[in-house]
Amino acid sequence: MGGRLGGMVKFRKKPVVIEAERWDGSNINLIRMMTKNSPIHYVGDRLGIETLEGVMFASPGDWIIKGVKGEFYPCKPDIFEATYEPVEEQ
Repeated sequence: MGGRLGGMVKFRKKPVVIEAERWDGSNINLIRMMTKNSPIHYVGDRLGIETLEGVMFASPGDWIIKGVKGEFYPCKPDIFEATYEPVEEQ
C-alpha cells in the first residue's frame, strides 16, 4: 500500500485502551504480574523485558505497558504522555 507519487500514506492509531504502571524501580506487584507472561532481567537499576521485538530496558520513571496480546514493554515518559491519556472508569 503506497501513497500517490511514492509519498507516505497517513494513518490514525486505533483507539485502544491499555493498562500501564509507572516503574519506580521496585514495584513488586508489577514484577509478579509481568513474570507470568514475560521473562525479565535486572541490569543495575534497569529492568530488561523480553518483548515481541527483543529485550527492551525500562529505567525507574518509565511506564510499563501491557500490550493487546498480554505482552509487556517499556515506554519513556515523554512518549507515553504524547500518546496516551487517562480513561475514565465507567
